[in-house]
Amino acid sequence: MQKFILSLLMVFSLGLTATTAQEAGEKTPVESEISEEAPKTGGPVMELEDDKVDYGTIEQHSEPLRVLKFTNTGTEPLIIKNARGSCGCTVPTWPKEPIMPGEESQIEVRYATNRLGKINKTIKLTTNEEGEAKVIKVLGKVLAPEKEESVPASSPSILKDGE
Repeated sequence: MQKFILSLLMVFSLGLTATTAQEAGEKTPVESEISEEAPKTGGPVMELEDDKVDYGTIEQHSEPLRVLKFTNTGTEPLIIKNARGSCGCTVPTWPKEPIMPGEESQIEVRYATNRLGKINKTIKLTTNEEGEAKVIKVLGKVLAPEKEESVPASSPSILKDGE
């Protein structure tokens, strides 16, 4: 009977030790091997030239088109399923055909430059890559066009009025 109680106490203390180690953030050797993420070795990978489209400071009604280049650096074809602007003033156009590994392509972005003020929009890209969708920032500022100085109206002249 004493051996049974002693064995039961040993099992209980080992279980308590393992639980405490896990709570402290330590992992057993088996857990470390299982939970470590192996580096991704396959699939499509969209590598953007830049994660923002910067219009800079432009005048109202300026050219609305900007181009953002990207490359598929993965091992499988990349498919862009959808690209959606955060509002109707930001319209992306993307390639509908698969982009093969190593190929470059581009996304066209059109912003409604008739709107005055700061540009702070986003475009959300949904692809066949693992993980979350990519987000592209669209930034800049649209100013009203500068008014051209007109020729001042002629003022009365002594020669013309005095005759």
